[in-house]
Amino acid sequence: MHSNHLLLEEPIRMASILEPSKATFFPAMTKIVGTLGPKSRSVEVIASCLNAGMSVARFDFSWGNREYHQETLENLKAAVKSTKKLCAVMLDTVGPELQVANKTGNPIALLGDGLVVLTPDRGQEPSSELLPINFDGLAKAVKTGDTIFVGQYLFTGSETTSVWLEVSEIKGEDVVCSVKNSATLAGSLFTLHASQIHIDLPTLSDQDNEVISSWGLQNKIDFLSLSYTRHAEDVRHARKFLNKLGDLGQTQIFAKIENMEGLTHFDEILQEADGIILSRGNLGIDLPPEKVFLFQKAALYKCNMAGKPAVVTRVVDSMTDNLRPTRAEATDVANAVLDGSDAILLGAETLRGLYPVDTISTVGRICAEAEKVFNQDLYFKRTVKYVGEPMTHLESIASSAVRAAIKVKASVIICFTSSGRAARLIAKYRPTMPVLSVVIPRLKTNQLKWSFTGAFEARQSLLVRGLYPMLADPRHPAESTSATNESVLKVALDHGKASGVVKSHDRVVVCQKVGDTSVVKIIELED
Repeated sequence: MHSNHLLLEEPIRMASILEPSKATFFPAMTKIVGTLGPKSRSVEVIASCLNAGMSVARFDFSWGNREYHQETLENLKAAVKSTKKLCAVMLDTVGPELQVANKTGNPIALLGDGLVVLTPDRGQEPSSELLPINFDGLAKAVKTGDTIFVGQYLFTGSETTSVWLEVSEIKGEDVVCSVKNSATLAGSLFTLHASQIHIDLPTLSDQDNEVISSWGLQNKIDFLSLSYTRHAEDVRHARKFLNKLGDLGQTQIFAKIENMEGLTHFDEILQEADGIILSRGNLGIDLPPEKVFLFQKAALYKCNMAGKPAVVTRVVDSMTDNLRPTRAEATDVANAVLDGSDAILLGAETLRGLYPVDTISTVGRICAEAEKVFNQDLYFKRTVKYVGEPMTHLESIASSAVRAAIKVKASVIICFTSSGRAARLIAKYRPTMPVLSVVIPRLKTNQLKWSFTGAFEARQSLLVRGLYPMLADPRHPAESTSATNESVLKVALDHGKASGVVKSHDRVVVCQKVGDTSVVKIIELED
């Protein structure tokens, strides 16, 4: 990446740093994904999370049963109803994750320079000398000198809840390791990560297939987070599986890049997936520390140019136990925004953290500040240059709408869409104002019953930076006469006025289809 890729407006006045930030209806264009769990599953806390800025709720199936997650989801529905804030649902698969099961739940203390044995014998009691794992092939996959990390929340270098191991000997199916740091493993389940080692397990486990075809299908999940995506074929296989389930054919697949294999095949994976999650926890182990920022910048750039949402994880780890992030974490969140991230994903911070609402609110405020200095002009030119000429019809309309909105200092861009594609293309050019995506439902049939599309498309825009969905009346088709479009536009503008996004005398850019013609128009609101 060249230095001119730093997307920052200059100069920044010192006075603007000292001024208190003004509250806005949309606290940040960058979206926040919150993982719901023990500390964030009551109706009251979820409602507070939604009000603080969470737009996607993540359900992590590496722990907890279906009944537990269903109860949490019902609480989410109640919170959505009470706050009147839309929220999408993301199912996170377990994938080929290696785990240590601590049936007793007692803390396990490991001392630096000691030895510990990793065994596939699940019948053994876990102890300071022996850790039973869920994979029979570890002894064949690793060799002497390889690095393994074990913990509830993988090694970051500053905590005592994860341990760094080095393989010293292979004994049959057991792996003998030397302990590099003293740590206490607490909880009932620990993740095990073998650095830069190929694990011969399917990306979608039997447990994942069962959860998707039952819980996922029952709740018509909006997003599938495909853990440990290593090849484009993993995404194709998952897509085929979802299509077989009928109602999940519209579910978007976000490939989670967690290891060197996924990194090596990044370009092909990006082509197949609907979006990318940069799982920096595991990747931070596989990559040397000095390479992590380079990967982030390169991956986000590629996602931005492809017009596919990119999500960054592991940004405010310390807020799991503290009310404020570290200075480095606050800077890290801002840099993720400046690098082009669409969303920030919070894991343990909201799942078992002590301050889930404060964490969402803090991250949202940092994102909003970073967005103010995002160099949109440079980004726009770079994106147009990358797309090249001749542009596709839709790409041309989208870029023109953004250019016009910036030139006339519009308050908002309103886009009429059925599939959501046009609105996502507008968001790709990162306009400085919100994009109101008016999703027009379409009538469809499966020969047995009629139903409307639109709800999926509306919720799926909740993971795209700057995009805010609104589901229109199905009696107004997206491609229609001027008269019906005017009535939908009035509803959209009334919604904008009510939410404080637009006011009298503001300019608004509208992107719509009238018959076979795509139209970008600028309107000025009257009193």
